[in-house]
Amino acid sequence: MDKLIIEGGLPLRGRVRVSGSKNAALPILFASILLDTPVTYSNVPNLRDIHTTLKLLNILGLETSFENGQATVSPGQTLNPEAPYDLVKTMRASVLCLGPLLARLGEGRVALPGGCAIGARPVNLHLTALEKMGARFDLDSGYIAGKTSGLHGAKIVFDQVTVGGTENLLMAAALAEGETILENAAREPEVVDLANFLIACGAKITGHGTPVIKIEGVTSLHGCDYSIMSDRIEAGTYLVAAAMTGGELILDNCPCDAMDAVFSKLREMGLVIDERADGLSVRRGGELTCVDVTTMPYPGFPTDMQAQVMALMCVSSGAGTIRETIFENRFMHVSELVRMGAKIQVSSRNAFVHGVPRLTGAPVMASDLRASASLVVAGLAAHGTTEVQRIYHLDRGYEAMEVKLQSVGARIKRAKE
Repeated sequence: MDKLIIEGGLPLRGRVRVSGSKNAALPILFASILLDTPVTYSNVPNLRDIHTTLKLLNILGLETSFENGQATVSPGQTLNPEAPYDLVKTMRASVLCLGPLLARLGEGRVALPGGCAIGARPVNLHLTALEKMGARFDLDSGYIAGKTSGLHGAKIVFDQVTVGGTENLLMAAALAEGETILENAAREPEVVDLANFLIACGAKITGHGTPVIKIEGVTSLHGCDYSIMSDRIEAGTYLVAAAMTGGELILDNCPCDAMDAVFSKLREMGLVIDERADGLSVRRGGELTCVDVTTMPYPGFPTDMQAQVMALMCVSSGAGTIRETIFENRFMHVSELVRMGAKIQVSSRNAFVHGVPRLTGAPVMASDLRASASLVVAGLAAHGTTEVQRIYHLDRGYEAMEVKLQSVGARIKRAKE
């Protein structure tokens, strides 16, 4: 198992290229199940979750290849309806193969998902919606076993906004008979990217990016060449890293149109963020100040940036409150930041952060993907040495993070625990 060793206190300066979005790439890769002909994807990040997804597609009967940010997926001779536990347990997004399998094969058997332990992400929202389209489900030895004699259009109103549920239903409805209407649908840019990909393959979808999406089912979908959107969370993480270290970075390939809420809050804290012809630049405009943050579904402030902004508030002046409304167990990084000298108190879904002059390096342990990122950016700003353990979480969502940070002046290296 690897760890990162960070000698903090150096300002980051230079250029960083933002990789393709993991959260967009995973559902789009699973949408390959729906296609009759090969598809080629570009701007695909080289991440553990991507390789897990490609391996799962192989098990399901598709042929895949991946090299230099480009993935190709081709239909196999026959599709296998079962996504086994050994793979699904490592990546919660695996449940996104359920809708495509039902639409293409009429059946799907998917192990109950695993992934980061940040709280409940109820799969029942997916299943209830798919049942309205004609699917039937049983729980069999830890597997969700679904069957249908043919999916049909339906009006579906989600009880709560669900990104995964919206994505699963988008894919299922693309090949269903008739019109499907999704109300209270997720509006995230990654959902829009999936819809745009399906449209490029021949799907009939309108309203993506709004709370009401309409899908008119078609009989078949074809492959295409498609570029995955860039990762807004990775971009936001590097903005925080620049601010925490008092440096200045230029981000290439940054999805600025998808980052209004993050830009707004970071500017409120004292960052200068400029969209320029040669990239997005970020630096401190003076003393950083704490703010109040509430995580919300898009277009609100993303829960995936909560931990990183908390780390930034730890070294800002004043005090602020972070309210987490998406996941009930997403403050597990707090105890590790406190080990580094942060002043944070947690009450239910609220974290009260009091800024301190500086953090001190310490051995810390990552509990999930975004917690890992918060500990890395904290280590970059801390006085002394920080060791971030269990970085396999980090490798699920950040492509070559230590390499990118080294290129802009960080003293960071990977080592065996």
